[in-house]
Amino acid sequence: MPVPQFPPGFLWGASASAFQTEGAVDADGKGPSGWDAFAALPGRIKDGTDTTRATGFHDRYREDVALLAGLGADAFRFSISWPRVVPGGSGAVNADGLDFYDRLVDELCAHGITPAPTLYHWDTPLPLEEAGGWLDRDTAYRFAEYAGIVAERLADRVPMWITINEPAEVTLLGYALGEHAPGRTLLFDALPAAHHQLLAHGLAVRALRAAGADNIGAAFSHAPVWTAGDSDEDRFGAELYDTLTNWLFADPVLTGRYPDDGLAALMPGPVTDDLKVISTPLDWYGVNYYNPTLVGAPRPEALETFSGFTMPAELPFGIREIEGYEKTGFGWPVVPEGLTEILTLLHRRYGDRLPPLHITENGCALEEPLADDRRIAYLESHLTALRAAMDAGVDVRGYFTWSLTDNVEWTEGASQRFGLVHIDFDTLARTPKASYAWYRDLIRVQKQQQIRKEAVEGAYAAPSE
Repeated sequence: MPVPQFPPGFLWGASASAFQTEGAVDADGKGPSGWDAFAALPGRIKDGTDTTRATGFHDRYREDVALLAGLGADAFRFSISWPRVVPGGSGAVNADGLDFYDRLVDELCAHGITPAPTLYHWDTPLPLEEAGGWLDRDTAYRFAEYAGIVAERLADRVPMWITINEPAEVTLLGYALGEHAPGRTLLFDALPAAHHQLLAHGLAVRALRAAGADNIGAAFSHAPVWTAGDSDEDRFGAELYDTLTNWLFADPVLTGRYPDDGLAALMPGPVTDDLKVISTPLDWYGVNYYNPTLVGAPRPEALETFSGFTMPAELPFGIREIEGYEKTGFGWPVVPEGLTEILTLLHRRYGDRLPPLHITENGCALEEPLADDRRIAYLESHLTALRAAMDAGVDVRGYFTWSLTDNVEWTEGASQRFGLVHIDFDTLARTPKASYAWYRDLIRVQKQQQIRKEAVEGAYAAPSE
C-alpha cells in the first residue's frame, strides 16, 4: 500500500550511534567506555565481531554523510561518544575528540542535513563506570558538565539535541539483568540507575540551554504491554512491567512525578527536588518503537526471555512470545498497529503535557543482504501506522529509521542487521540495499507532493486587498 502523505515540514531522517559504528577506539585520544570493556570480555559479543573497528564510521563519515545526502534525508541522528570528548568522564577535555564531531557537523551542514546528536547512547566513560556508573549520583553531574562542553562547541550549528537514549534498557539490561554493559545483576536494586539517568537528563537540558542550545528532547523506548492471561497474577505482572518500561521514565519527565509512590520511595537522593530538575520542560519528546510485549505471571517452569535474554525466575512477571505475526531476525513480532496504539496512549495519558513527538528509532533486523523487501514492507506499514496516529490527533514532527547502515548490534555483533545500507564487516564496504532506494524515493515523493499541494493552495488563495 502507498504511504499516506505527511504534513509540511515533516522531518525525514536516519539514526546511528557511536559505539555501534565509530570504531577507532584509540583514535583522537578517546578513552575507554564501559561498553568497550564489556565487549572485550570473552563471549560477550556473540559472533565475535570486532567492536573496536565497528563499521569504521570515524574514518569514513564523509562516505556515510554522502549516503544520507543521496537519500534526501533532512536530518541525521548520531551519538557523541562521551569518552571521546571527556576521556575520564570528568576533568580534561579532549580537543581532538571534539574536533571530530566539529568536522562531522560541518559535513552534515554542507549537505543541508540537520545534525541531531544524542549525548548519551550507552557509552559511559570507563572511569565513571568503575566508580559506580549510573548507581552513583555524581555521574549525573559529570554528564551535565559534558553536555555543556559539547554545546559550547556545536550549538551554533546544531539545531536539534537529544540528551539520553533508552534509559529503560540501560537500567534493565545493564544493571538489573547483566546482559549489557556494565553486566550488573541487581534486579530491583538497579532502580537508582534509572533515577540518576533521569536526573542527568534534566541537568543536561539546563546545561544545554545555558550554553545556547535549543530544540531539546530525549529518546525513550515505548511499546504497548499486552496482558497474557486473565488471572490477577497476569494483570499484576503486566501492569508492573508496563510501569517499569514505559511510565517509570515518561512520568517523571512529563509530569514531575513517579508513577507509583512505592517506586518513588525506592529512589535515592532528594527525590522531590530532583523531580523538579527531571521535569524541566522539553521542546519535543522522542519515541523509539519496535514491538509490543506480552506479559503475564512468572512461570518458573518455562524459559522466560526479554529480546532473547533469559529473565530470572524471581521476577514478578514473565515475558511470553507473541504468536500470529511475522518475526524479524531478532524474533520480534512485526506489529505496526502497536505504534499507533502506543502513540495514542501517550497522547491520552499526558494531554497538553506531551510536547510534539519525533519517532527517533523504528526499524527491523533482517538477514537479507541487499534485496530486503521485508524491510520495505516493515517501513511502509509502520509509516502508515504512524500517519494513523497523527490523524487521531497525535502531534508527530519527524521520523528517524534505525538505522542508516548495518552496525554492531551490541551483544549480537554483526548478526542482526538493521541498516538501509549493507556493511561488509571484512572490508567495511558500503552497499545500499533495496530499502535505501525505497526510502529515498519515498522522501522525494513526499516532498514533491507537498510542493504540488502548496502550489495548488497558493493558486486558489484569496487575493489580498
